[in-house]
Amino acid sequence: MDELTQGNHHELDPLERQVVSVFVDGVRVLGLPRSIGEIYGLLFISESSLSLDDLVLRLGISKGSASQGLRMLKSLGAVREVDGGGDRRTYYEPAIELKRLAGGFIREQVRPHLESGKHKINVLTATANDIEDPARRKFLNERLERLETWITSSGRILPVLQKILGQ
Repeated sequence: MDELTQGNHHELDPLERQVVSVFVDGVRVLGLPRSIGEIYGLLFISESSLSLDDLVLRLGISKGSASQGLRMLKSLGAVREVDGGGDRRTYYEPAIELKRLAGGFIREQVRPHLESGKHKINVLTATANDIEDPARRKFLNERLERLETWITSSGRILPVLQKILGQ
């Protein structure tokens, strides 16, 4: 059993900290929680797979945050479970194929957002049509049509992107 699994806290070395920081910045741009970037970054730079407990100890995050982060990363296809070699813990390693990461993000984050946007536009259009001022109603309907066009165009681009990415 290594020192991590014996409960000794180990600080990240400078290189590990920098790599984790790169992924934290990346998930921030995507609007995802910091812990997602921390977990993926540490898994990415680790030579061996890590357990939930290893992540908690190394990153100084709560077990709940680590568990939730791993669950999200698994749903995105960004991490996978691997054999722990005899102990009862589950170990994780990163998926490092860009196609898999981007495809998972499109499938789990972008597509649902577009579907939700279509519904919201329908509700907004009904609300805009109830506005009595004709000039205001016309303006709002033009903007909502533009927004609907953006969503429709995005929906057409996603299958192409997924095909390019092999998803």
